[in-house]
Amino acid sequence: MERIYIGMGSNLADPAEQLRSAVDALAQLPQTELIGVSGFYQSDSLLPGQPRYTNAVAALDSTLPPLELLDALQAIENGQGRERLERWGPRTLDLDIVLFGDRLIDEPRLKVPHYHLQERAFVLYPLAELAPADLRLADGRSLSDLLTACPFVGLERLPQN
Repeated sequence: MERIYIGMGSNLADPAEQLRSAVDALAQLPQTELIGVSGFYQSDSLLPGQPRYTNAVAALDSTLPPLELLDALQAIENGQGRERLERWGPRTLDLDIVLFGDRLIDEPRLKVPHYHLQERAFVLYPLAELAPADLRLADGRSLSDLLTACPFVGLERLPQN
């Protein structure tokens, strides 16, 4: 079993409900146990003119190989109406593998740790709710250093999900 952290986001079709449905789907994955889910946060879109995003992070323990898990996550996204029309465009659901145990993964379809993690307060702060305080990424960076370098700006923690 490896501890895996999944970043979740939505800005279409009742985003909080999209995340709750995704959590239910994650809990049903084979060879996988849902360990926890962070609080929900709202943040502005990376592109102007889009609705605000609702984000969270889920922790899983799984024996699924990385690309098999990625395929399962994309099937959940598709099942919830995800359309890939433009990069960083609006979406019903986005599920990203943020961390996969202590692995460094550099595949054409999957980069872990997630390649923009250090710039994403909407991932780092929910991740910090679930991860051990002394978490070190496979590339040597510490979560506490990433949090210090990425202030809690533009985020709003929503009331209990």
